[in-house]
Amino acid sequence: QVQLVESGGGLVQAGGSLRLSCAASGSTANTFDWGWFRQAPGKEREFVAAISWSGGITSHIESVRGRFTISRDSAKNTVDLQMNSLKPEDTAVYYCAGRYYSGRSIHNTEFDYWGQGTQVTVSS
Repeated sequence: QVQLVESGGGLVQAGGSLRLSCAASGSTANTFDWGWFRQAPGKEREFVAAISWSGGITSHIESVRGRFTISRDSAKNTVDLQMNSLKPEDTAVYYCAGRYYSGRSIHNTEFDYWGQGTQVTVSS
């Protein structure tokens, strides 16, 4: 059983930066595709970014492209989301997600394992 634990959320002013991290424990996650999702109050959960198990392929939604960067450290079984130029509309609970590689496209947003979420609040 894989467990995912996020860290790094907090309160930041618009234009600022935060770095979210997610660590996997339990079974090996060296062949994991990773993803980040977010859910704002009153809205459905939204895909934000994903990275392939090899780290060679990434995907980001249009609204964060150029501002957010997903990266991974296979040796440490961690994935990060560097968030720059934050906007108030980025305020949400951010969730880390993972799945064992099974040939699914990096653009496939179905994940099997989820973290508990970390709050990101961007003030104007």
